[in-house]
Amino acid sequence: MKNSSLGVEENVACFLSYVLGWISGLIIILIEKKNRTIRVHAMQSIIVFGFLTIFGTVLGFIPMLGLLIFPMINIIGLIVWIILMVKAYQGVMLELPVISDLARQWEKKFNV
Repeated sequence: MKNSSLGVEENVACFLSYVLGWISGLIIILIEKKNRTIRVHAMQSIIVFGFLTIFGTVLGFIPMLGLLIFPMINIIGLIVWIILMVKAYQGVMLELPVISDLARQWEKKFNV
């Protein structure tokens, strides 16, 4: 077990970063101070699910387009959510284009 402020194994903490989407990511990044891998997973969760939340909210205000695209966004979000949780529990950092790099950069800046 690598060092963790959460008192659980690294793969479990990484998995927990995704359980409640951006909310669990935010909680974990605020609590975890030692383990960079856990923090990057938490930041990736914040970015992915924060974007999906904002995008879905904006689509809700666009009548016809929102009705067509919103269900697809939800299905894609569900699939990405499951894959991220499974990979995190397996100890694998799923490399998402652009998002994973942003997560690494922002994790460094958010580490106060």
